[in-house]
Amino acid sequence: MQSDSIVIIPTYNEKENIENIIRAVTGLQEHRFDILVIDDGSPDGTADIVKRLQQTPELSERLHLVQRSGKLGLGTAYIAGFRWAIEHKFDYIFEMDADFSHAPADLPRLLAACRDEGYDMSIGSRYISGVNVVNWPMGRVLMSYFASKYVRIVTGIDIHDTTAGFVCYRRQVLETIDLDAIRFKGYAFQIEMKFTAHQCGFKIKEVPVIFVNRELGTSKMSGGIFSEAAFGVLRLRWDGWFRKYPKKSETTH
Repeated sequence: MQSDSIVIIPTYNEKENIENIIRAVTGLQEHRFDILVIDDGSPDGTADIVKRLQQTPELSERLHLVQRSGKLGLGTAYIAGFRWAIEHKFDYIFEMDADFSHAPADLPRLLAACRDEGYDMSIGSRYISGVNVVNWPMGRVLMSYFASKYVRIVTGIDIHDTTAGFVCYRRQVLETIDLDAIRFKGYAFQIEMKFTAHQCGFKIKEVPVIFVNRELGTSKMSGGIFSEAAFGVLRLRWDGWFRKYPKKSETTH
C-alpha cells in the first residue's frame, strides 16, 4: 500500500551516501515514507545502487527512481519530482539532501507541522532558534546566515531560513504554484519556492533542526549559486509588486 508521504532526493555523484540515506529514511518507525530519487546522470553509478535496492523485497514498492540525462540543476530536479509526486497522489511531499546534512529523524517533525498542526508548508530551519549548523567553515555559516537575513529584508517574508532545502509541502501547495513559472535552478530556487508559497497565501512554519555538513562525497555549492540568489531576490521583490499569484482559496479545498 502506498504511503501518503514521499521524500524527493536529488542526486549527482552520491554513491557514498545514497544507500545509507535510503535505509535511514525507510527505517523510520514513526511513519512510512516513500522515496523518489532524481538522478542527473551520475557517472559514479548512484542510479545503479538505487536500482539494486529497488529489487529488494522491503524497498520494491517504496523506492522510486527518475533518471535524467545530465546535470540540469537542483530546481529542475525538484520540479520533476514534484510533478511525479502530484501525478502519483502523494499528500505530503518533501525536499531532502542525500548527504545526511538533513537528519532523517526530523522528517516526522516536519510532517506533523503540516498533517497535525494545519500548516501548508514546513521548513527544517537552521536559524529559527539561533544558528544550528555543525562542521561548516565560519565563512560559509556567515554567508548563509546573512543571505537569509538579506532575503527577509528585501522580500518582506517572515522566514528566518529562506535558503533551507529541507521542506515538507502539502500537495495542494505544489498544485497551486505555477511550477512552469519557477525560474531559478540553483540556490535561489529554495528562496523562490518559499516566496511564491507565501505570496499564494499558504501557512508556513519553521521547525528547528540541526544542519550537519556532509562527511562523504563532494559539495555541489559554487560561487555562481550565491550570485544567482543575490540578484534573484531583487527580481522576486519586483514580481511581488506586479505579478498576480494564484491564491490558496481558489484551488484548495
